Amino acid sequence: MQTLRTRALVFSAAAAFSLAAFSGTAFAQKKYDTGASDTEIKIGNIIPYSGPASAYGTIGKTEEAYFRMVNDNGGINGRKVTFISYDDAYSPPKAVEQVRKLVESDEVLAVFNPLGTPSNTAIQKYLNAKKVPQLFVATGATKWNDPKNFPWTIGWQPSYQSEAQIYVKYLLKEKPNAKIGILYQNDDFGKDYLKGTKDALGAKGASMIVAEETYEISSPTIDSNIVKLKSANPDVVLLYVTPKFGAQSVKRIAELGWKPLVILTNVSASVGSVMQPAGFENAQGVLSASYAKDATDPQWANDPKFKNWYAFVDKYMPGSNKSDSNMVYGYGAAQTLHKVLEMCGDDLTRANVMKQAASLKDFEPDTLLPGIKINTSATDFAPISQLQMMRFKGDKWELFGDIISGDVKTE
Repeated sequence: MQTLRTRALVFSAAAAFSLAAFSGTAFAQKKYDTGASDTEIKIGNIIPYSGPASAYGTIGKTEEAYFRMVNDNGGINGRKVTFISYDDAYSPPKAVEQVRKLVESDEVLAVFNPLGTPSNTAIQKYLNAKKVPQLFVATGATKWNDPKNFPWTIGWQPSYQSEAQIYVKYLLKEKPNAKIGILYQNDDFGKDYLKGTKDALGAKGASMIVAEETYEISSPTIDSNIVKLKSANPDVVLLYVTPKFGAQSVKRIAELGWKPLVILTNVSASVGSVMQPAGFENAQGVLSASYAKDATDPQWANDPKFKNWYAFVDKYMPGSNKSDSNMVYGYGAAQTLHKVLEMCGDDLTRANVMKQAASLKDFEPDTLLPGIKINTSATDFAPISQLQMMRFKGDKWELFGDIISGDVKTE
């Protein structure tokens, strides 16, 4: 009797195992690297919550809130996301220190949306050597699209060179005889914009660019740079700057009674953290380009997809300034990571995270402008390459013209 019972138990256990294996091989197929388990996905992030680029800190706060929302709704494929974000103060040495902590102490699966060209440059070789995804970096430097040499690094937003080319396309059409003055940050961020501008101008650049001024990210002010630019009498000023200096530049140009056509980087186009501090009266007519919806634009108030963003902010970031475009940015980037982690299923290895990040097809986060889609492949690590021009009027940006592609060929 005992033998029959034992055999029955063995048979029923074998049958159950066989059935489990047949119905999706759930147990056999689960694959994890450090930072992932049956219940958790650990994601790391660095961002400047302090220092000269602290305006971007809102991005990290938004991403943390986004994954709180995801967890409240059951997580991703049943797993909760643990989002660990540290302040790097926009300092490359601090970025290295914090990323090593994320990888070696916190043991995250991936480092997501680390912000700033200097910081990402400082951590890129380390993360690639460790084979840890440097995922959807929050910088538009062209070099993030280099899957051959850096297979663990992938961009997210349009490249700065693409953006600069779009501005030049606009100028060559609307002001072909422009005299251009350029203010740019003296690092990879500013130099990428400069290269895109000069590449797009070609031979015309020598005659059209009448002045170039640089500043350091540690500079307290750019007043003297603006005065020097004015002395060269350009009728177009390209401000290849980060938010603090964007607000200072727009304000100073107006204070001088100077009225050139001003074009400002997309990363410094936030109404709340740049245009408002500069003074709306000083910002009239400033141009920029965008790939994301602007919460201050009433046309999106009834947009079904953007209503998700409004509901998210009201519930998870109550009292926040909805005019801060960094919240739109953070949500869109986090939603892209959400999609990739969903696509990973039960294979939460670092290699599969990168494989899925390079397999996005016509993905449209709630926050992107209609017609702009995210596409990646094994040979294309530049998810977004389109923008639309916009002009500041009253207290908000107004989009105009067609969506323009500024694809930059990688070497």
